[in-house]
Amino acid sequence: MTTVAPDLEIPIEDIKAGKRVTEYHLMWWAFRRDPLAVLSLVILLGFILGAIFAPNLTPYPEQGRGDPNLLEKFSPPNQGHLLGTDYLGRDVLTRILYGGRSSLAIGFLVVIVAVLIGVPLGAISGYYGGWIDNLVMRITDIFLAFPPLLLAIALASALGASFTNTMIAISFTWWPWYTRLVRAQTLSLRERYFIEAARSIGVPSWKIITSHVLPNVMTPVMVQATMDLGGAILVGAAVSFIGLGVQPPLADWGQMVSIGRIYFIERPWYAGSAGLAIFLVTLAFNLLGDAVRDAADPHTRRVVDVGR
Repeated sequence: MTTVAPDLEIPIEDIKAGKRVTEYHLMWWAFRRDPLAVLSLVILLGFILGAIFAPNLTPYPEQGRGDPNLLEKFSPPNQGHLLGTDYLGRDVLTRILYGGRSSLAIGFLVVIVAVLIGVPLGAISGYYGGWIDNLVMRITDIFLAFPPLLLAIALASALGASFTNTMIAISFTWWPWYTRLVRAQTLSLRERYFIEAARSIGVPSWKIITSHVLPNVMTPVMVQATMDLGGAILVGAAVSFIGLGVQPPLADWGQMVSIGRIYFIERPWYAGSAGLAIFLVTLAFNLLGDAVRDAADPHTRRVVDVGR
């Protein structure tokens, strides 16, 4: 009889047989045991695939790109329009699919840019210390002194309303969190024996950072990035809500909620559908982030020996 871990279905024979089991294998096995994690991943994949293949999933692709259809203005949900139509007669489901392109893209691009800026700065600051650390941390503190949403709105207003400027504005508010996270991890790592050994044999500092420091800080960065995706999408929707994000006729969830709120009492399907999309995606990313955090924690994973 093979005994497996109650948290991870990993037979101990795999390890005894010499099969390579990496940290990421353990994380994946832990992740797929969590029903909420799997559900959140399915929801997110549904929205992402819907946004990518929007022209193939709807009979009204031209309405997704902004073409009006005034003869069907504000039609309630029906067989031809499952979520009804908007103030210009455009299919709401189609607009949500197309709006997912901008809303999801902002979330992913903001987090990617923030990671690309924050992670190297945090690693350099934590590894070198001294005046470099002080300089990077003081710049970081300046950005953290402002509320992220307020700073994003101010930057978007200064740069001008557009998708690109919204992404840039939000990214400027996001990178400091990764700098602080990676700096804290690097301060701990630089005192480890393997870092000291690499330094003692003359390995260049840049190579120690890229080969030893960065690979060991990427797990907490990955957890933080997963949880931040929902927040970035929410901030992007907020910026679009006040008219500083994606501009009509392009679709965007925040913009749809902003326009739909005017008609919400009599025609709630327009703003309600876009609001529900934002809620589901944000919730799914938060659940996914929690699951990745739990899967990355070795204290929640156990492998039990074999009994026969």
